[in-house]
Amino acid sequence: MDSFNDTPIAGAGARRRKTRQAQVRWGSRIVTIGGDAPVRVQSMTNTDTVDVIGTAIQVKELAVAGSELVRITVNTPEAAAAVPHIREQLDRMGIDVPLVGDFHYNGHRLLTEYPAMAEALSKYRINPGNVGKGDKKDRQFAMMVEAAMKYDKVVRIGVNWGSLDQELLAQMMDDNAKRAAPWDAKPVMYQALVQSALSSASYARELGLNPDNIIISCKVSGVQDLIAVYRALSQRCDYALHLGLTEAGMATKGTVASSTALGVLLQEGIGDTIRVSLTPQPGEARTQEVVIALEILQSLGLRTFNPSVTACPGCGRTTSTTFQELAKQIDDHLRANMPIWRAKYPGVENLKVAVMGCIVNGPGESKHADIGISLPGTGEAPAAPVFIDGEKAVTLRGEGIAAEFHQLVAQYIEKRFGTAEA
Repeated sequence: MDSFNDTPIAGAGARRRKTRQAQVRWGSRIVTIGGDAPVRVQSMTNTDTVDVIGTAIQVKELAVAGSELVRITVNTPEAAAAVPHIREQLDRMGIDVPLVGDFHYNGHRLLTEYPAMAEALSKYRINPGNVGKGDKKDRQFAMMVEAAMKYDKVVRIGVNWGSLDQELLAQMMDDNAKRAAPWDAKPVMYQALVQSALSSASYARELGLNPDNIIISCKVSGVQDLIAVYRALSQRCDYALHLGLTEAGMATKGTVASSTALGVLLQEGIGDTIRVSLTPQPGEARTQEVVIALEILQSLGLRTFNPSVTACPGCGRTTSTTFQELAKQIDDHLRANMPIWRAKYPGVENLKVAVMGCIVNGPGESKHADIGISLPGTGEAPAAPVFIDGEKAVTLRGEGIAAEFHQLVAQYIEKRFGTAEA
């Protein structure tokens, strides 16, 4: 056996790259992006923006779930006209989340012709691949940047490999063909994505846009592609970066792909805002993409949003489903109450709960949590010890174990965090 090495093992953790700092505002609400600010969570509605009430309700749901910026589609004159009314509805509901306008093809015209919309939005997303072709491109891009300067808005220059500037890509492919040893097509495309974003940012600065008001994204749908592009992008600029796979996919695939790609980059200190572009399954809430984004940041230790519930996966010792049901009940209960508890119990998001299924790891994991329960496994005595702050506090028995543990968790929260209420 190896001898004990008394050199401490360094803890893992992301060291954020130094970036410019943008401030996205609405009213008194300021969401700082980049610099020393925490990584922000963004989402996007899938309602028809013309539906003012439906869109406002979904924005509220996303904001309550934890989204700090919400993007909406602004694609028609009718949608542009609806934006100020959506903002008004949100303000009436007390939802001050900043709105981001997503523009393609006709954004220059909409931002010029609908000043109330331009002012109601807090941030504009401009896609360099969709602002126009030929001699119209620079002029129409400039019109959007001028609107941002007029209303003092932050701009995300969002390149997407599905709508990459074809003139730029063709030119770079031609230049590559003239090399003595031409690159494969994929590295050329990577360079085109980065070049499109940075060239557009440089032009925006030439037009007078404050560089602190520029955020960059270069979205692709492949995990390794995203990692490669953002590593290159982070080395070539100091703008705040927005991360996300452009089409992550559904359910397990989308969750795993987003978690893998964003996890690698965030661990390397790359990324200032994130979005999980998850395709909702039939009947699934749009807020699921926010839940996953929060979990990614919390799992990496970058931010804390909700109390964590540790539960064992189950094995042959745990044929009873009691611990699974209890773990889900506790997790659902904590998440449902967090919007109220954040205000009532400062610091409650740091709570750690353990719901374990047998004697092997149950007591140990429960001791590591703030409050934990070790339920009996197959063949074990029908008793469930509860540990509070590392010490055995009580042993629960009988049919009411779940309800009694719920009460103990509520009492613990009140005792530990309730005293901080002013």
